Amino acid sequence: MKRLILMGASGSIGTQTIDVIKEHEDELELVGASVGKNVDYLKEILSYFKLRYAYTIEEDHELMKQYPEVRFFWGDEGLVEMARLKDYDMLVNALVGFTGFKPTLEAIKNHKNIALANKETLVAGGRIINDALKEYGVSLYPIDSEHVAIWQCLQGHPKNDVRRLILTASGGAFRDLDRNQLLDVNLSQALNHPVWSMGAKITIDSASMMNKGFEIIEAHYLFDLPYDQIDVILHKEAAVHSMVEYNDGSIIAQLGNPDMHLMIKYALLYPEHKWDHIANYLDFDKITSLNFMKMDYSRYPLVKLAKQVGSFEGNFGAVLIGANDEAVALFLKERIRFVDIEAYIFKTLKAARFIKEPTADQIIESHRWAKEYVDKLWANS
Repeated sequence: MKRLILMGASGSIGTQTIDVIKEHEDELELVGASVGKNVDYLKEILSYFKLRYAYTIEEDHELMKQYPEVRFFWGDEGLVEMARLKDYDMLVNALVGFTGFKPTLEAIKNHKNIALANKETLVAGGRIINDALKEYGVSLYPIDSEHVAIWQCLQGHPKNDVRRLILTASGGAFRDLDRNQLLDVNLSQALNHPVWSMGAKITIDSASMMNKGFEIIEAHYLFDLPYDQIDVILHKEAAVHSMVEYNDGSIIAQLGNPDMHLMIKYALLYPEHKWDHIANYLDFDKITSLNFMKMDYSRYPLVKLAKQVGSFEGNFGAVLIGANDEAVALFLKERIRFVDIEAYIFKTLKAARFIKEPTADQIIESHRWAKEYVDKLWANS
């Protein structure tokens, strides 16, 4: 029985992780969950699972009285305190944003395996995370669809046989628009992803393709390959989740429906491919063709920027995340235009102080500084 703590349980990945755990209760036990502000959903979880631990963003005395057998955590350090608990085996990090970095690092130091859906953890601190994984002898399993696909395609093959990793990208809500047309798009259009059903933040990141840039950096740290061996290709159908090209010219691709249950199951039940009632099979009667297009870096400049930031390493990943987090937050509040997200990110990186080998604290500070800098840019605009 694998005992899990799920952080970000009320988000898109979190709720689908709950589905998977319910389907595989003979192997997976949920012992703790965090939900932020969504107390109603936490009550649903508590009504089904016998949790030992729970987190809410604010202390909730009424909830604590209602569930006296549960130990509650809250506040800025609550997630870190949960990560330090001893009686669990794996931390499932489905948190949104930079909040996921510290709990991941603490769980690794606590000798716990990680199932990671939080991109920011590796983008900001991939070197520190990988060093910690080696030092404490634990494993990190990706949940992102692209990285789970690559992980499967690499099974049984030595790394020196790999020519390149090929990440596929659906192109997001504005994939059929040119850059001039982006000047007039609005929030509701940006949130209308043509393929995936996701939370608001990641849907906007998909529209700008910042999400794909993050995934390039993640792939570098997950699979230990240089950036010139990691490419992106546009694929509207989103049936091919990613591919690995080998030195002999052969390419292995992973296909499936755009359903995150599949990816979550592989990470939590690895190395098994188990049937369950939520299994979602690809229907080749409906998918009659697969189309691919070369990545246009002038159309999606944030993808190219992410590759450059990744090659610099240092603290720039944290700066990139902080600038994007705050710019997207402003767009979601309809205070800036969609194209301003890119502009604010470029301006913030240009103004940032580069630290080649940052500590964890310096990474956290770089992220805070970048968010503050974007706020200043907006206030002065």
